[in-house]
Amino acid sequence: MFKRSKPRSYGQMASELVYPPGGFRRSTAYLWHRIRRLPDQPHRIARGLAAGVFLSFSPLHGFHFIVAALVSLAIRGNVLAAFVGTFAGNPLTTPFIALASVGLGRTILGLPGDMSPQVIFREFAHATAETWHNVMSAFGPGPTSWSGLSEFWHEIFLPYAAGGAVLGGVAAIACYYLTIPVVRRYHRRKAQTMAKRIARVQGAPDQDRRP
Repeated sequence: MFKRSKPRSYGQMASELVYPPGGFRRSTAYLWHRIRRLPDQPHRIARGLAAGVFLSFSPLHGFHFIVAALVSLAIRGNVLAAFVGTFAGNPLTTPFIALASVGLGRTILGLPGDMSPQVIFREFAHATAETWHNVMSAFGPGPTSWSGLSEFWHEIFLPYAAGGAVLGGVAAIACYYLTIPVVRRYHRRKAQTMAKRIARVQGAPDQDRRP
């Protein structure tokens, strides 16, 4: 019943992951509209959204929503808002986030040299492959090697985490204080609209009883 009349091809699904239908502006407006309509208190929505935004600056790629949901629960935020907040790290923004976070982190930790987004994500891919190889080697005869992971940890992951914590913290704080008045305004407007409807319904019988 709810299936598309014309199923999407794998190429369309892949392209929509990079560039959503209608563009990022439309998608952002839709997500912001959904945030305002969440049935929760403004400060809880703001906490959840801030948690999602903060985690989108972390190097935990593939686990942003899971960790953001746990953080949101820990700070009594809205989990759905946390999910929306993780969209701050999308295919368009992630290369810039990675480049800025690693660059700032290496400066904070006193590490020399800069890295391009291509190098950063290539090393992430190599680290993932090496981790999987070592896990499988634990159940077979193959040798294990952690030298590449050790270098990745000190040269990329730790700088990414340090720089992302600073940049993500700034973005999360700004997001928190911007979200609360917007959600409060929407809830106030919704309450006023509901009050007018109730008054109109209650006034209708009185008008019917008039001679």
